[in-house]
Amino acid sequence: MTIANHSRTVAPKSVRPAEAAALLGVCRDTVYVLMRSGRLRSIKAGRARLIPLAAIDEFLSADEEFAA
Repeated sequence: MTIANHSRTVAPKSVRPAEAAALLGVCRDTVYVLMRSGRLRSIKAGRARLIPLAAIDEFLSADEEFAA
């Protein structure tokens, strides 16, 4: 009898700055500038800096409101 491996793919809830840069279409340095200025929310987990996907959505929504 074998036990089936029921591993599921779980969507990430946060990304690292390089991944956020790719999602936003900017360079990694720009992501760090946005985080330092407070325009892009991030959290620190040990030595890693993580950006919640919700924070990216908030940033994009805020920019749309600013441009309108």
